[in-house]
Amino acid sequence: MNNDCRICQEQANKIFTGNLLNIPVDYFECLDCGYVQTESPHWLELAYTETINDSDTGIMSRNQVNARIVLVTMLMLGKVGGTLVDYAGGYGILVRLLRDYGINALWSDRYCQNLVARGFERTNETADLVTAFEAFEHFVNPVEELEKMLDIAPNVLFSTIIVADPAPKQEDWWYYGKEHGQHIGFFRIRTLEKLAQERGKFLVSNGVSYHLFTDQPINQTLWKIMFRANRLIPQLLRRRLASKTWSDHLQMAALRK
Repeated sequence: MNNDCRICQEQANKIFTGNLLNIPVDYFECLDCGYVQTESPHWLELAYTETINDSDTGIMSRNQVNARIVLVTMLMLGKVGGTLVDYAGGYGILVRLLRDYGINALWSDRYCQNLVARGFERTNETADLVTAFEAFEHFVNPVEELEKMLDIAPNVLFSTIIVADPAPKQEDWWYYGKEHGQHIGFFRIRTLEKLAQERGKFLVSNGVSYHLFTDQPINQTLWKIMFRANRLIPQLLRRRLASKTWSDHLQMAALRK
């Protein structure tokens, strides 16, 4: 039994059957790019009764780390004073944190309500960097979503955990997300390399969960060093960035008059 790969349209062979939301689901692996995917995800309406699932207890701490990784990346790109769009912005937590640091961050999300970064939604602005944290594993059509991001900015920073080779069984890897059913596609480094190469991009990755498609030949070793030292970056940039917390308050207060 096989399916077409949702990344490269090559043959993907069935590797096992698991359960998502107690629904039997077949998983397939692409023979060419290594992408691991579910069968066509017909259960998503049930999976997204709540856009952000209840089991995501790490949402706050993860956004705090992500904000610092963004600072590292914008520093490496030479774009600290530039504009960022959070493509899968969720409740707006990351955008608010970044604006508090002084980054001109804008929110975008077709499926979630902006709760804490209201007033700073993207309309049609282009940007220097797009972020998409914990989103690629949710996409039904990852290539189409990537193209939309690249229409906004030439650099895309995202997180998704790399699937091992050979792929673990469902019961051996929590990231399959069998309790919420929202994770439907899983990447290997060679999958990301293919996506980058086809678009003339460089791939920078920590090899585990954070990845960057970029036009610039970033020093990967230096990026990894700064990545590991991310707690120091806000202090390093303190004189180069002015928090937008108060100016944003004044802007939003003026709109209410």
